Amino acid sequence: MEKIIFKNRRDSLIKHLPKNSALIVPGADLQYRNADSSYNLRQESSFYYLSGFCEPSSLMVLVNNGKSIDSIIFVPEKDKLKEIWDGYRAGPEGAINDFLFDQAFENNKSDALMPEILQGLEKVFYSIWKKNGFDQKVIDWTCAANSKDRHSKSIDIIDGSSMVGNLRLIKDKHEIDIMKRACEISAESYIEVMKSIKPGDNEQEIEALFLYEFAKRGGRFPAYTPIVAGGEGACVLHYIENDKELAASDLILVDAGCEYKMYASDITRTFPVSGKFSDEQLQIYNIVHKANLAAIDAVKTGNSIMEPQMVSEKVITEGLVELGILSGDVNQLHKNGAFKDFYMHKVGHWLGLDVHDVGDYMEGDEFMKFKPGMITTIEPGIYISSAMDVDDKWKGIGIRIEDDILVTDSGNINLTEKVPSNPQEIESLMA
Repeated sequence: MEKIIFKNRRDSLIKHLPKNSALIVPGADLQYRNADSSYNLRQESSFYYLSGFCEPSSLMVLVNNGKSIDSIIFVPEKDKLKEIWDGYRAGPEGAINDFLFDQAFENNKSDALMPEILQGLEKVFYSIWKKNGFDQKVIDWTCAANSKDRHSKSIDIIDGSSMVGNLRLIKDKHEIDIMKRACEISAESYIEVMKSIKPGDNEQEIEALFLYEFAKRGGRFPAYTPIVAGGEGACVLHYIENDKELAASDLILVDAGCEYKMYASDITRTFPVSGKFSDEQLQIYNIVHKANLAAIDAVKTGNSIMEPQMVSEKVITEGLVELGILSGDVNQLHKNGAFKDFYMHKVGHWLGLDVHDVGDYMEGDEFMKFKPGMITTIEPGIYISSAMDVDDKWKGIGIRIEDDILVTDSGNINLTEKVPSNPQEIESLMA
């Protein structure tokens, strides 16, 4: 992505900063697995969104002091020896020339310079409670800034999460193109893995196949820890043991998506290990599939973001009544939340640089309405564990179907529809 895109985002955000205020965005630090062996750096998402800069322990400050508007970045110092071991560093000069910041300094000077930068401002925005130890840093900087001029008003510290999050919520063309590719990589990977699964495989083998298929298409890292749950494991929403052998009678629920150029995809499919649904499995599956399609249809510009939730709840309640798993009036059961024993989570979440992406769900006192450029998951499910008071034939069935939906002016685009969700198509693919 061209660096001017990141500069334009900073410029757009700065224009929304009140006069005499600053927004502080910290980058990610290296995390160590053991001893001196670090994990690959994954830059903090908002920092990346506004900078494109991927060196650790960096810090960004956007300032509107009422007279001028500046973008400032603190970065690791140039160090020829460390560059031999760890690779190129841009340094302050590179941050200005290559990443188009107005000012840049070495990150070891942040404690000395930040009070000067904040002096005389009225408000400081940053994402409170998001980075360990950073809250105290901001307090120390603002206190030091306040002490420089006792005649100035004390600086107010304000949570800036929504300021950045709601900008990220609406994806631009460049982001949409990247996310389409992320979804395409994941979809192609699902198809390859679904064709290869057989009884006796271990969940861990299936996870490894997904990571391989992602990587060979350009998605080196998963966007989150994959869920590969055979049989009753699918009734555990965040199952990540991924170590059981798959029986021919099992369904397998896979929730996995690659990260491509920092952006996430997120797909769930549930399919029979044998390649053929049992009658009971198919009956539950058809309810979830119907709920998935109906909820996707409700993702439209101007609709409340709760509309897909309500639609999916009603479809699932009606289906459970038809199968005799719930009994009573469908409307009353829905009103009473009877479905929650079987469908206990929300139908979706925002998707972007993070798999559970930032952005508000409320506008004032009302739920937000869908707008073009938003991307949401749609993922209804039914989970019937063996501990539940139902007919034995339903026990151990867990099903979820998840797609990534782009909101458009005229409706929506399912970015992950390439992966079959129709049960007959699934059986045909796995035959």
